[in-house]
Amino acid sequence: MVSHSPGPGHNSTPKLTRQQKGKLGEEAACRWLREQGYQIMEQNWRCRRGEIDIIASHGDLLVFIEVRSRSGAGKYGTPQESVDLRKMQQVRSTAAVYLQQSRGRELQIRFDVVAVMLDPAGLIVTVEHIENAF
Repeated sequence: MVSHSPGPGHNSTPKLTRQQKGKLGEEAACRWLREQGYQIMEQNWRCRRGEIDIIASHGDLLVFIEVRSRSGAGKYGTPQESVDLRKMQQVRSTAAVYLQQSRGRELQIRFDVVAVMLDPAGLIVTVEHIENAF
């Protein structure tokens, strides 16, 4: 039997795919939000205009939440910096469809970002909740 150990500086941890990072980040965001008293109403709600990662209620607020996950700031910046104007407009437009379809009681709405930093193995390093992000 021959075994091979990676040389110095070689990371033997398999690299997470974008989808895996997203799923881990959304799971961490939901856990954190529940711990803070939010009720998760929808996850990955989709319509013709787009998708909203999490829709939650918190008191009299209906909160539309974009989750961004990263395994390092690197050249792409922090998770929250990756929510650009185009993404903000898409989330707002998708939220309008949700509100039109739900026709529930009138609630105040808010748009938040939950930024999740992961280590290379996919373990949660930090969860940052930015209220009224846009």
